[in-house]
Amino acid sequence: MPEIKSIDELKIPEPTLRRLPWYLAYAKLMMEKGETYLSSTQIANNIAVDVSIVAKDLSYVQISGRTRVGYATAELINVLERFLGFTESHKAFMFGVGNLGGALMHDNGLEQFGLKIVAGFDVKYELAGTSINRIPIHHIEKFPELQRQTGVIIGILTVPVDKAQEVSELMIQGGIRAIWNFTPFRIRVPENVVVQNTSIYAHLAVMFNRLNAIINK
Repeated sequence: MPEIKSIDELKIPEPTLRRLPWYLAYAKLMMEKGETYLSSTQIANNIAVDVSIVAKDLSYVQISGRTRVGYATAELINVLERFLGFTESHKAFMFGVGNLGGALMHDNGLEQFGLKIVAGFDVKYELAGTSINRIPIHHIEKFPELQRQTGVIIGILTVPVDKAQEVSELMIQGGIRAIWNFTPFRIRVPENVVVQNTSIYAHLAVMFNRLNAIINK
């Protein structure tokens, strides 16, 4: 199998990175339906993306399709999973074990995409020693010690918005190098720390705005 270059080596644009999981999900669905080949046109039509964009996006993952046939579905799934890092296991800590944090800890599907939450941290002493979905919960004071023991460098941030910056700084001081931020607050971090913002409230606002525009037409 040809070597797949890393995302950093290819300098892949972020919009492409956001679309590649869509292609992967569609390819898996078609695989279940017995489709052995998928064309760029099929993918584009079913995901509402221009066919030229699909072809450009897939050029980054270095997979070749057959003329008038398309991409082998099994190979496309394998290449995309490897390229996106979904075949490797990445351990992560959860910071903030409230409703959202607890829900994410219950989501076993994250492991299918290479993310395994191994511990949760919270400021509430009464939560220390408990667990969610067999994942242990500790007081936030235990974080530096457990980070040194485990080497975990990914943190998921689901704390209240007024604590987001403070906790993110604590995470970075303790060795976290990548933060998946679920708060609506845009945390400030050093250049050598990766942040991925995923605010459900921001997307909710966009949905409401678009819905109102349709209703008031």
